[in-house]
Amino acid sequence: MRSGLSIGEFAQLSHLSVRTLRRYHEAGLLEPASVDPASGYRYYAAEQIPTAQVIHRLRELDMPLAEVSRILVTEDPETRAALIAGHLKRLETELDRTRAAVASLRQLLRPDVEQLDVQLRTVPARTVAAVSGVVDMDEMLGWYDDAMYELDTAVAGNQRLGPPGGRYANELFTAGRGTVLAYRPVADPPTAGRVAPLTLPATELAVTVHHGAHDDIDVTYGRLGAWVVDHALAVDGPIHETYLRGPRDDPAVESWRTEIGWPIFRLSQA
Repeated sequence: MRSGLSIGEFAQLSHLSVRTLRRYHEAGLLEPASVDPASGYRYYAAEQIPTAQVIHRLRELDMPLAEVSRILVTEDPETRAALIAGHLKRLETELDRTRAAVASLRQLLRPDVEQLDVQLRTVPARTVAAVSGVVDMDEMLGWYDDAMYELDTAVAGNQRLGPPGGRYANELFTAGRGTVLAYRPVADPPTAGRVAPLTLPATELAVTVHHGAHDDIDVTYGRLGAWVVDHALAVDGPIHETYLRGPRDDPAVESWRTEIGWPIFRLSQA
């Protein structure tokens, strides 16, 4: 007489296919309770159903088999929770990227996009409180948040002379790593930690405003770049962003306004 559930029966109860159960057996992830030495048939115990269901849920969340195995063999609840939390955090990051890509694609496909409003502007030289560094593209958001926190702390008692801004070297976009500058225009810029006074040189910019969250700001970048190609002479220089209104001003993303400045060369100021 057989002992336990056949692989087909166990597949029905666990919602794992027979093929998957065989693969999990070969990988040592979920071994049968017994294997008939004569026929090679696999048999499972009813007590294995909860384990199979846990594996099924984790695999639905695209957790790699190696991580699933680590969770199953870990007896400490806190360690298991940390492993699962780490995977969920990676899923959330990937979901954010997917949402950003969807937002950009929808923006690109909209047939009723208004004509881009671009202004040519001469920005005079000025001294600001700044934090600079060489940053990888995928670390940009975290770096900027830390830099702005340091800036806000350092200039808390100084008179604000304008909205915060950033400058981004071309290499950040072309090579995925480049020099980044976050700054606040204030009176008497201080020196504190990474914060230091910095004089920004005068520059000529083609400027437009991106409305809303930054999920599709690359679309506005693309349109501004196309406008510059058609109407002006682009020069090699960092892209300028000025944060007219952002999450530090209002949590409602529809109110955010980011001014993008593309360096250009003008023969005349007219």
